[in-house]
Amino acid sequence: MTQSHSSSSLEEHPVVVSRKESEGFDYTENEAQQVHTLAPEQEKAGDSDFKVITSRDADVTLKFLEENDHLVEPITPEEERKLSRKVMWIVVSLTALINLILYADKAVMSYAAIFTFFEDTGLTQNKYNNANTLFYFGYIVGQGNLYFLQKFPLSRVMFVMTSFWTIIIFLHCAAYNYQGVYTLRFFLGFVESIGVPSLNTTMGQFLTPQEKSATAPVFYAACMGVTIPVGFIAYGVLNITNSSIPTWKIFSIIIGCCTFLLSILILIVYPSNPTDAKFLSKKEKIWVIRRVQQSTGSSIEQKTFKPYQAKEALKDPISWIFGAFFLLQQLANNLTYQQNLLFEDLGNITALDSTLVSVASGGFAVVMAVIASTFLMYKKNFIAFSVVIWSIPSFVGSIGAASLPWHNSIGLLAFVCLACPVFGIPWILMFSWNAQTCSGYTKKLTRNAIIMFWFGVSNIISPQLWQERDAPRYIPAWVVQIVLSFFLAPSLALVIWFILRRRNKERLAKLESSSQQVGLIEENGEKFKVNVALLDLTDLENEAFIYPL
Repeated sequence: MTQSHSSSSLEEHPVVVSRKESEGFDYTENEAQQVHTLAPEQEKAGDSDFKVITSRDADVTLKFLEENDHLVEPITPEEERKLSRKVMWIVVSLTALINLILYADKAVMSYAAIFTFFEDTGLTQNKYNNANTLFYFGYIVGQGNLYFLQKFPLSRVMFVMTSFWTIIIFLHCAAYNYQGVYTLRFFLGFVESIGVPSLNTTMGQFLTPQEKSATAPVFYAACMGVTIPVGFIAYGVLNITNSSIPTWKIFSIIIGCCTFLLSILILIVYPSNPTDAKFLSKKEKIWVIRRVQQSTGSSIEQKTFKPYQAKEALKDPISWIFGAFFLLQQLANNLTYQQNLLFEDLGNITALDSTLVSVASGGFAVVMAVIASTFLMYKKNFIAFSVVIWSIPSFVGSIGAASLPWHNSIGLLAFVCLACPVFGIPWILMFSWNAQTCSGYTKKLTRNAIIMFWFGVSNIISPQLWQERDAPRYIPAWVVQIVLSFFLAPSLALVIWFILRRRNKERLAKLESSSQQVGLIEENGEKFKVNVALLDLTDLENEAFIYPL
């Protein structure tokens, strides 16, 4: 499987791959997330059959490693524990904060619905659904923005994106009819479309697969728990009784200010990759790059679009099974926005009460996310089964919400709260697992585009399940969620687990009896060993890539 790329510059050095005997590496099924490759090391290379690419097609960290890697000693176990804690605290906290504000922006209209937003803009239940649908039309169109992730520094893309978020949230205050609301929601979806993929990319640049899987629920707890801070903000705004400004506009202004402050924070500290992380020393940067590349066998960042990797992503059946999961599971996503309206329909629950109930619901989701993260921190290769387990509360809650007598308002309230927030845990586990199960930067971006496309399609459909004619029980919507979102979708996680486990068995058998991939850089007739991850190979190209399960 040989592929060559012509050099576009005299300064680009060929990068080649050879097969060497593995030395002392013990591959076991329980350590399937580990990919052992030789560390960067200068050494003469013998003649062999090489796969040749140019440095333009290699990882962006290559130059930084050439200049600094030989100056940094190997990390000790104690230093690695400290580095792991530091990186997880900073990176997960930063990305989770951005995720929280992103979902606060997205939920502005949901909370505005408990003010006088509907009356002031002429919205009805069906027009509200249409506005949410248009948000995801913008989301699908906005997947083209993934191009900017590969062409420009990630930190700058994030800053521009959050700046536009800020402007659009402030413009919500100017809406006076439903047509204006439609326009704003479309463009908000367009701008936010690559928000989660960008944050996911950043976590993949700094965290090992085990750390990324374990912290994924904590990351998503930020958006599941968005009802806590936003609920309290809404509760405070609802208590304003003597303002000449409509309370929903005050609410939008507060959320817009939070987004503005977030943009400033991103401009100051957000990293494009480990080489420019201001919170790491030069030694720590080298250590982060080494441990991520050695544990994933994958590149950290690559700025050249590779068409063959995009084609591979489209041909890989795993891409489409992940896409099918998001198509089915996200049919339930409008439940998040419908929640406050459902609370009001139950009777005897005021707008003030509904904000407090949403706070409690978000708190429950955060606690469950922490439990899920703690479990995955110590239990390896259990992602697919976790997806199934954490779909059960939503499955049970939906059945209860659809079948309990309408007069049992407390029971219905409890089941709605059980069904709504926790299905976010399987969603983020699958989103994180999707990124971990493919290698090659262009392939990752293409895979992200595939799943986000189906995510958008599902969320276009999802609001339309909640039609006014089905109120107040909305039985058709609950049935779709029970069968497709909370039963069939998690079953697909087991299908992916079965396919990847079979691939791992084949690869581990070859690795035990044959050789280990290493990369070589050729410069002035000298060849230097590098970690194979620097070559930005796909998971199907690199037979040493072991899929995390």
